[in-house]
Amino acid sequence: MATSTERPLIALLSRGITGGGVQHMMLNLARELVHYGYRVDLLVREENHGDTMAVPDGVRLEVLTRSSRWQAHLLAMRADPKGIMSMARPVLLPITPASVLTYLPALRHYLVHERPSALIAATTYLNVAAVWAVALANTQTRLVLSERDNLSTSIFAADKRRKWRWRFVPSLVRRAYSRADAVVSVSDGVGDDLAQVTGLARQAITTIYNPAVTVDLAKRCAAPVTHPWFISSGPPVVLAAGRLVEKKDYATLLRAIAIARRHRDMRLIILGDGPEHGHLEQLCRELAITDIVDMPGYQANPHAYLARAAVFALSSRREGFPNVLLEALACGCPVVSTDCPSGPAEALASGKFGKLVPVGDASALAEALLQTLQAPMNRESLQARAAQFTLARTAKRYLELLCLDTGQTETT
Repeated sequence: MATSTERPLIALLSRGITGGGVQHMMLNLARELVHYGYRVDLLVREENHGDTMAVPDGVRLEVLTRSSRWQAHLLAMRADPKGIMSMARPVLLPITPASVLTYLPALRHYLVHERPSALIAATTYLNVAAVWAVALANTQTRLVLSERDNLSTSIFAADKRRKWRWRFVPSLVRRAYSRADAVVSVSDGVGDDLAQVTGLARQAITTIYNPAVTVDLAKRCAAPVTHPWFISSGPPVVLAAGRLVEKKDYATLLRAIAIARRHRDMRLIILGDGPEHGHLEQLCRELAITDIVDMPGYQANPHAYLARAAVFALSSRREGFPNVLLEALACGCPVVSTDCPSGPAEALASGKFGKLVPVGDASALAEALLQTLQAPMNRESLQARAAQFTLARTAKRYLELLCLDTGQTETT
């Protein structure tokens, strides 16, 4: 608990510190809050498999441990006894419940003992867990929930094991989110969708865009890259980055590359790991493009690649607000993206700062890549667009919602 001379403690609840868009944003936000003089704890789940990102100096990492699902269920019912009906089908009854809720006891324990002034949570089920934990802890912790993706697409895109419980998530979210001090969406589209699906008042949802520009961006862009396609002269390199998962639809990107290469030489690098790796390798063989596609896995510094790529391609079926698009612009890299719900159109100002193509249309994506390679947008214009999305601006918006002092002028 803070003494009268200590700065307030802000806790951030995240999936982990592995390479992902949400995790990356929460780490950046934690670093900026430390810059403003706050004490910051980053709360993560104990399962963090794969490559991890560095925790910023001054941020204390708190690893939450799992409890049994039955213990978590009992606490959930204690947290909201009048809401048991809304939690029954999405939480209490499913054979495969959301595993993040098993961290509810550990989160409650943390809040009781550390008593942070504020808690910022991100992603749907972690948000719900945060609401219940604050209620159980009976503290004065101010709570801000951040919705990162379109809830409607999460419901309809759920696999067969998860689909049944996700059908009943809207009523759970409506009840839980209404108990928070503030609800944030990462784009207007995500906010519109959240209000429509759950019935929450749209004016109660605040849009705070993810940041693209950080204080160390120039340094990260200038860092060396050892990939041979950037060391020696050769065909232009198309870059993609993100988890190798179905919603990123890299299969359409590979088909687009196979079409585009008939008209000019090019290469494709996809940064990231994930369960689709084997399938994508097989598709490369079927398309006869193994010689021009490389998937080197997760890279701690994608900005160095973005600064050297000829074009960045995003082929996703859905996104909340893709940080990487604005990071590409900040690095001066031209962008081609699918016009998926709902972030790309907002990030690119409806196509003003990068071409938008229909989701799943390999031919349109190939044509947009060829046009961008032939006539790339002005580097300075791209960077000026990204400069509107600074980390300092994002942090200040969160502090305002938390009724905490920013105290400094914008620096990043």
